[in-house]
Amino acid sequence: MTAAADIAPATSASLLQRAAAGNTLPILIVLGALLLVWYAFTVYLNAPWQIDAYARADTPWTAADLVRDTMAQERPVLPAPHQVAAEIWKTTAGTPITSKRSLFYHAWVTLSSTLLGFVIGTALGVLLAIGIVHNRAMDKSVMPWVIASQTIPILAIAPMIIVVLNAIGLSGILPKALISTYLSFFPVVVGMVKGFRSPEIIQLDLMRTYNAGGAQTFWKLRWPSALPYLFTSMKVAVAISLVGAIVGELPTGAVAGLGARLLAGSYYGQTVQIWSALFMAAALAALLVGIIGIGQRMVMARMGEKA
Repeated sequence: MTAAADIAPATSASLLQRAAAGNTLPILIVLGALLLVWYAFTVYLNAPWQIDAYARADTPWTAADLVRDTMAQERPVLPAPHQVAAEIWKTTAGTPITSKRSLFYHAWVTLSSTLLGFVIGTALGVLLAIGIVHNRAMDKSVMPWVIASQTIPILAIAPMIIVVLNAIGLSGILPKALISTYLSFFPVVVGMVKGFRSPEIIQLDLMRTYNAGGAQTFWKLRWPSALPYLFTSMKVAVAISLVGAIVGELPTGAVAGLGARLLAGSYYGQTVQIWSALFMAAALAALLVGIIGIGQRMVMARMGEKA
């Protein structure tokens, strides 16, 4: 009995030491601090309305009452973390996936246009990068336009894209996907141009010494050298592609998707709904970036890179 009692504290101490030695404990400390700040701002921002409600009802109140009631308002200025968590639970685990009240349903609608735009943007970015690296005219003419294209605010151009495409009979997922494409191709172009130009002069000279052609140099030297840049660019591109899909849902009057969920929440003052949709979007972006990270480790390990 004594030995078993001694093992439990030792195990707990070992777990704490491992958590402190790694990233777990610092992350938990930061999350805890953020939650405390969030709760503090919840009370601060919701207090004026609550105090006014007490005054209108001529109800006596204490500081404890104020703290409790500011965290339980139906339409708060800033919802408390537990309110957002309860809304996420209700609209995911507590709602059928096929229901239009389910966050999974709305996330899938947004994800479909995100992935289509991401695939098109990645392919377009790689093709443009190949042309820029291998053609001096494209380097001098196309690259400045690629950079200039990102100076146009997406909120300004999104309605124009939607209106023009609807005028020629294109609606549904494609207009939103093209907005995602517009945002996602840029990091891929920039990253892949850098990647294709990453081989050193001596490596290129060695390929010429072996009498390698342009295609052989590309596939055996430039492409393997550019793969780390490709995956890094894809991580940025998939996250910004999700932003493009959400923005594309705002001017269309869409009834499904995370953007539509955000818009409906803003119309009816449902701040808890807005925050739950934001957290679902963040989780979706993290999942997509994580999947690309797993693919990167698998591909680079296959190429012989050590972890």
